[in-house]
Amino acid sequence: MSGHGRRPRPEPPEPLAAPTIDSHTHLDACGCETDADVAAAMDRAAAVGVVGAVTIADDLAAARFAVRAAHADGRVWAAVALHPTRTAAVTGDDLAEIERLAADERVVAVGETGLDYHWDHSPPAAQQDAFRWHIGLAKRLGKPLMIHDRDAHDDVLRILREEGAPDTVVFHCFSGDAAMARECADAGYVLSFAGPVTFKANDELRAAAALVPAEQYLVETDAPFLTPHPHRGRANEPYVLPWTVRGIAATRGEPEARVAETARRNAERIFRLRTTD
Repeated sequence: MSGHGRRPRPEPPEPLAAPTIDSHTHLDACGCETDADVAAAMDRAAAVGVVGAVTIADDLAAARFAVRAAHADGRVWAAVALHPTRTAAVTGDDLAEIERLAADERVVAVGETGLDYHWDHSPPAAQQDAFRWHIGLAKRLGKPLMIHDRDAHDDVLRILREEGAPDTVVFHCFSGDAAMARECADAGYVLSFAGPVTFKANDELRAAAALVPAEQYLVETDAPFLTPHPHRGRANEPYVLPWTVRGIAATRGEPEARVAETARRNAERIFRLRTTD
């Protein structure tokens, strides 16, 4: 993953008209190793109006990093889990460490967990078992569940129904169509939109972004992946978020400042963030 951090970064965008929060990024995969690296990335973000970020784990090493980064910089919070593609051989010790880390006061969500049928890294049965365990963990801790759903919409929704969803469910980098967005919104789930909402071919995703109620959406980079248009293929980082915010604003027919502020207030409420702004 660290190779993504070595791709050229875009020039900074124009600062946002109102501050916002990146609800899903991977600072370690962006190339951050030290506390100083984290601070520098967040300084770049703050310069364009991205005043905070939730850095996400996908394995144990990333979970340890995320918690450390969240304690090192007050603008950073963490989410920890084992990514569905990392669930082929999970041990009891692995789960115990995730549970211990997830209880940390700077961890604001259990994630990212869910199902990924695009890659053949873990059998569906193992992914589903791990997903069910993470759902239970989120409910035990009273923290939001952050879902990774790739080519697995029906099974993700089914398992949430079977297990009983936690009070707060966030679909990170929502990838469904308008019909799925409506179903998720009706269930009270939160939809987080990333760079693909700006890609030219994604009319269905834009339709989803247009219909989700204002109190049920977030914005994210998923950095270093999914860099928004017009910089697709270059390195992503929290400071790149304004392009996605502007794309969502255009889709919803709303001012940029309204989308930025709505997403920020939603993040503060959903993740119970205490910001200094």
